[in-house]
Amino acid sequence: MTHDQMIIVAVLAATIALFLWGHWRHDMVAMAALLVCVLAGLVPGSAAFAGFGHPAVITVAGVLVLGYGLQVTGVVDLLAKRVLPASAGPTAGILALVGLAALLSGFMNNVGALALLMPVAIQMAARLNLPPGKVLMPVAFGSILGGMTTLIGTPSNLIVSGFRATTGSGSFAMFDFAPVGVAVALAGLVFVGLLGWRIVPARKQPDSGSFESGTYLSEVRITADSKAANQRLREVEQMLDEADAQIVGLVRGEVRIPAPNPGRVLREDDILVIEVEPESLSSALSSLGLKLEEDVPAAPDESEADESGGARPDAGDPEESDKPPDKKQQKDEKERPKADDILIQELVVMPNAPLLNRSATDIQLRNRYGINLLAISRQGRRSLKRLKSTLIRPGDVLLMRGPPEALSGFAAEFGCLPLAARDIRVPKKGEAFTAALIMAIAVGGAAFGLLPAAISFTAGVLVFVALGLVPLRSLYTAVDWPVIVLLAAMLPVAGAVATSGTADLIARALLDHVAHGHAIAGLVLLLIVTMFLSDLMNNAATAAVMCPIAISSAHQLGVNADAFLMAIAVGASCAFLTPIGHQNNTLILGPGGFKFGDYWRLGLPLEIVVVAVSVPVLLWV
Repeated sequence: MTHDQMIIVAVLAATIALFLWGHWRHDMVAMAALLVCVLAGLVPGSAAFAGFGHPAVITVAGVLVLGYGLQVTGVVDLLAKRVLPASAGPTAGILALVGLAALLSGFMNNVGALALLMPVAIQMAARLNLPPGKVLMPVAFGSILGGMTTLIGTPSNLIVSGFRATTGSGSFAMFDFAPVGVAVALAGLVFVGLLGWRIVPARKQPDSGSFESGTYLSEVRITADSKAANQRLREVEQMLDEADAQIVGLVRGEVRIPAPNPGRVLREDDILVIEVEPESLSSALSSLGLKLEEDVPAAPDESEADESGGARPDAGDPEESDKPPDKKQQKDEKERPKADDILIQELVVMPNAPLLNRSATDIQLRNRYGINLLAISRQGRRSLKRLKSTLIRPGDVLLMRGPPEALSGFAAEFGCLPLAARDIRVPKKGEAFTAALIMAIAVGGAAFGLLPAAISFTAGVLVFVALGLVPLRSLYTAVDWPVIVLLAAMLPVAGAVATSGTADLIARALLDHVAHGHAIAGLVLLLIVTMFLSDLMNNAATAAVMCPIAISSAHQLGVNADAFLMAIAVGASCAFLTPIGHQNNTLILGPGGFKFGDYWRLGLPLEIVVVAVSVPVLLWV
């Protein structure tokens, strides 16, 4: 092993370890790996950032914007209404919804496809009297399966196509993935739709017609006229039992008591931390005359000053309090939202959202946005922190209250997905048809070789923006920049793996010591290793690491590299065992009430189906 090979192996090992650790975001780890390779002389400084101009990276960005355009123009809503059966049973309904998710994922970002169909899945679960997880996990897995059917279905396919171009055989075309991808996706969809959804763990029993996102932790204050004032804790707990709520903590002053003594006497201004279902929250409050902590007026020093310590503009002199309001004050009163204009909305926090690791206090939620955070649902786990200081995590479900436009703006700015009926988007008449037509032209241009994929989809983005289908202000927010940086940084690193001879070295070790020189065994080995890595780290990063090894393995065995590259594409797309393997898995973690170990129950047999179907098809095609 040469000096350069030892360095690149160390960089790869450290990169994979940091990906698995998960403390740093994937794009930061990838950029650090790139800089180390540049400093070590493995990647020329002039080519360090060439990945940002790579066609695969440009194509991914274009597809993300086009997918966002399909979302905001209501294309998927129309498809869902026309394709999904309105009164079908569980098997037919789930099979149709999973099939639609797979179809959409072939032509748009699969995270976006799942985001669009989550409310539909939740409504279907309520109609069928099923726990939402029974529908959400099949839909998430179906969207992942659908991504492997086309060139643009997932970033890992574009990465694989880019590496094929380095072999001198040219890039894969739009539907070159279809023979293998469609066969695997169909087998997976049939399994999930007919049998798989039945083995998904049922974490919540369907006892109501509303969406169950798990129990919420809410803070309620005991006021002077509350029935709970001067009562013992056990007596209050008995009253709350009727509302299906329980006390899990007490805040007195600045002291948080996680397990208060049942004999403790409750006082005015004590704050109870209660665990309650969302539909029972109102009953729990009214039964004891409690108030949500966010509804209690702030202290004078808090209400009359902003977060920076300055006086609020609307804070007047006490002497002027009895004066009649002037015209400006009357106008402000009219513009304040009425009670009928206030909504309570459930929002799920997306992976890589700007809200992550920040609290309601950090972002000045009430002062800046006029929104109250009422409760947080997090996989049934209880926090020892105050609600307003709790750091938000991926998959958290936030119960928020405020004006519709404020909730809509907050969700868009901080990467949250509304789980209730989608009344935020109001597409204009005819936009859906126009968006679908432009998308079809862009796909057709790339599929028939009229234009390179990057050019075709970039042109589609330009038309979307020119026609106002995607607002200019949303053009860059529609792009998942961590994925773009990850791809652009890992491409030069993967190139260094190939040019340094490290890929040949690793391939030779795998083929000689594990596959023993058999081509079919080598193909199966690379597929399984890729699937395992994809379950633990980003699928695009997995593809970038494994593609050079696949090409070297094919050359050493004297076989066509296309089969090995296709195996990498399939393996990188099949992350079904953990909630961290794919963003879609993380997205359903909170709404489905899942635990880390719930995914393998459906994921493991599904991955077995993928291997059993993909290997014969790879060898045949």
